[in-house]
Amino acid sequence: MKYANLALLILFPIAWFAPLLRAALLPIFGMDEISVVSGLQSLWQTDAALGLVVTVFAIFAPFAKTAGLALVQFGLLSRKTLPALHQLGRLAMADIFLIALYIVIVKGAGYVTIEVGWGLYLFTGCILASLAISTLTERHEP
Repeated sequence: MKYANLALLILFPIAWFAPLLRAALLPIFGMDEISVVSGLQSLWQTDAALGLVVTVFAIFAPFAKTAGLALVQFGLLSRKTLPALHQLGRLAMADIFLIALYIVIVKGAGYVTIEVGWGLYLFTGCILASLAISTLTERHEP
């Protein structure tokens, strides 16, 4: 379990740069790849406050929760922090819901073509694995 959690510390940054989706106004113009990082860059340029909120949920919450859980698993942080770490992981799941919602909305527009990229599955898998690892760690007695 410890090593699966440590693997997430490597997989999360890969997921941030991996293509979440490819989008185009019309399919004949080619597709632009959108990753967590490229999406955050665009968001920071248009709305810094929203960019900050999304950065916290997409980058800092899952990574801080995973690092904190690793510290607990290796005995460097008290197990009393597990409920707070678990709640932090739940906040990280909010951005997956928003991405899925945006895909549904944009596909309904008709003129936009959206294809889901492998990075969305990796990012979703990392967050779900992190939630599972934290739940199993909470149940495991020291």
